[in-house]
Amino acid sequence: MEAKLSWKGEYKFQAEIGSGASLAFDNADEGVSPIGPSPMEALLTSLAACTAMDVISILEKKRQKVHSYTVEIEGDRDPPGTWPRPFKEFRVKHRISGENIDGAAVARAIELSESKYCSVSQTLKTTPPIINEWIIE
Repeated sequence: MEAKLSWKGEYKFQAEIGSGASLAFDNADEGVSPIGPSPMEALLTSLAACTAMDVISILEKKRQKVHSYTVEIEGDRDPPGTWPRPFKEFRVKHRISGENIDGAAVARAIELSESKYCSVSQTLKTTPPIINEWIIE
């Protein structure tokens, strides 16, 4: 896996990823008009996307009829001015709706993502705790 990050002026960067995709980054903390997420926002979003892809795949395999699915994620950091300001904790909330969604299937899908399948989660586990919450609507 590889990526190439090129500076585009101010705090803007363009990433060319080995898959051929590209992604713009900006430092939203600096107050400039963002063209993309800050690195910390991208990290937060990567965790949400990784687990969401796993959970939806597992629920499909469990024949759950999901109509909508969103993942809300929050990360706690020290206040600005202290460095390096790593994430101290993640809270991941899964909102799922569909036909007769089985809570045990949702809980198991989230647990499997966190403990076995999500590479982002496994990478981050050495530092911040990851706390999941799920809601069936």
